[in-house]
Amino acid sequence: MIICRSSAEIEKLRRAGRMARELLEEMRKRARPAMSTLDLERHVEKRLAQLGARPAFKGYRGYPCCLCTSVNDEIIHGIPSERRLKEGDIVSLDVGVVLAGYYGDSALTVPVGEITESTQRLLRVTEEALELAMAKAHLGNHLGDISATVQQYVERNGYSVVREFVGHGIGRELHEEPQIPNYGLPGHGPVLKEGMVLAIEPMVNAGRPEVRVLGDNWTAVTADGTLSAHFEHMVAVTKNGPDVLTRL
Repeated sequence: MIICRSSAEIEKLRRAGRMARELLEEMRKRARPAMSTLDLERHVEKRLAQLGARPAFKGYRGYPCCLCTSVNDEIIHGIPSERRLKEGDIVSLDVGVVLAGYYGDSALTVPVGEITESTQRLLRVTEEALELAMAKAHLGNHLGDISATVQQYVERNGYSVVREFVGHGIGRELHEEPQIPNYGLPGHGPVLKEGMVLAIEPMVNAGRPEVRVLGDNWTAVTADGTLSAHFEHMVAVTKNGPDVLTRL
């Protein structure tokens, strides 16, 4: 069942979503050469305690950390460790928070120092695909309009979308209905209604779309070893158009 949220609930989700995004912006500045991904995890855990929120990911289905840190060919669910970032890496940062019983979830991929022009393009296209998809979150559109927008833009630019992992509804649970693939057909799927809150998250591979999961049973990587980027925002469907709850 897809839950439609009241305006009061949407404001609670906005507070949680903005907190998640603020944490990401703090980590964007910290993701520098020689910084370990575990250092980023410790920062997020400390900040959540200071902010009076709790981590949405830690303990969720057994996940061990507050933060996902996916480096280079890692797509999502990378587990923070003593691994140190290097000049030219990219790292996808995904954070979830619970504030007053409502969830916030957001992600972005950031460069570590200077990256190549081709890598910059991968990040840019992935973020642009997200922006174009969110613009489709209008009353009366279909979920497939969002999914198709991501797929068409990504593939037109020579990249591929991950199919094994999808976006999702969000509210008083981290993952709610509907699932939001990054591929599909316009005009298909549920009709978008006022109060739906969607976590839209393109996961884009520089090479082929196939993935594999490492031995930790969490970290998903590109099967061909190419780079991957990941961006995520929460958007509410309103009578006034898409309302991005994780926008600062």
